[in-house]
Amino acid sequence: MYEYIKGKVVNQESNYIVIDNSGIGYLVYVPNPYSFELDKEYTVYIYQYVREDENSLYGFKTIEEKDLFLKLINVKGLGCKMALPMIATGSISGITDAIERENILYLKKFPKIGDKVARQIILDLKGKLTADTSNTSNKNFDELIEVLKGLGYKQADINKILPSINSDMDIEKQVKEALKLMLK
Repeated sequence: MYEYIKGKVVNQESNYIVIDNSGIGYLVYVPNPYSFELDKEYTVYIYQYVREDENSLYGFKTIEEKDLFLKLINVKGLGCKMALPMIATGSISGITDAIERENILYLKKFPKIGDKVARQIILDLKGKLTADTSNTSNKNFDELIEVLKGLGYKQADINKILPSINSDMDIEKQVKEALKLMLK
């Protein structure tokens, strides 16, 4: 199993990139190949899909994207080739929100997702994504979560705003941004 590959992107096609790592070129299917710049080094989080007739690598820019992808491919009737475009065309928070609110129309806008699969996604994942948000979020949010809980906010409300906050900001700016979002 691979966790990630760190290397230079040497080729882009419509649904994959090639990452050069120590002279080995890895073909990695990604949600949006054109979000990667050629000849620039990236860390790409990897999921290796192995079946009798296939051995493919799927890559993501963030661990959150990879985690959502892994949850989606565990839904009955939803494979890698259907889940990848969902990650490409939808935001993680948008997809999570649609599942939690049972918004079938939002889910059906993705390629190859019909009514039956959209309902199955909701059935299998509702209630399982927001609870994991604080666990899979960047560790920089741990302090922010504690501050917001100390101010009396509920975990479910905190989970809704976390994707909108930049994890690279210092804690003071994160708290200010979080409070603005909470008051909307």
